[in-house]
Amino acid sequence: MDKTAPDSTRQDPDLPDLAEIGLDGYAPYLMNRIMGRYNANLRKEMTALGLSTAKMRALAILSVRDGLTIGALGVYAVVEQSTLSRALDGLLADGLITREVDSDDQRSSRIHLTPEGRAVHDRLWPHMRASHDRIFRGIPAAERQAFLATLHKMLANIRVHEI
Repeated sequence: MDKTAPDSTRQDPDLPDLAEIGLDGYAPYLMNRIMGRYNANLRKEMTALGLSTAKMRALAILSVRDGLTIGALGVYAVVEQSTLSRALDGLLADGLITREVDSDDQRSSRIHLTPEGRAVHDRLWPHMRASHDRIFRGIPAAERQAFLATLHKMLANIRVHEI
């Protein structure tokens, strides 16, 4: 194909395409790759505890913000509703969470960690922390803080939900 000929499928021919940017210059690719590796590093420990990534995320979030509605938990966990529903059913069956009708909205449920759920999260947390620390190895605190500030700005740019 002639590189000088205009590509009629491109929205704006003046903007570089992915091949021109390259994978190493494309933030979504790098973020997915980092999170894929993070989850893979935890898989052995999660499996030993009977957890999937969705279950792990739910327990982690509830360890910080217990009593969320299912909708809010789905937003925090970045998990599709059907996947979250199956994960919550499993956590409920394993006695790691409870589900209670929301006193403010009878159509909604709130999810709470049980002591057993907190214990499972507490067993996984050192592995989660070690994976987190590995990601940031050799990166000075000021760069970490700048990176987190940038992530917060990026999230605000794409946010659909208030949380």
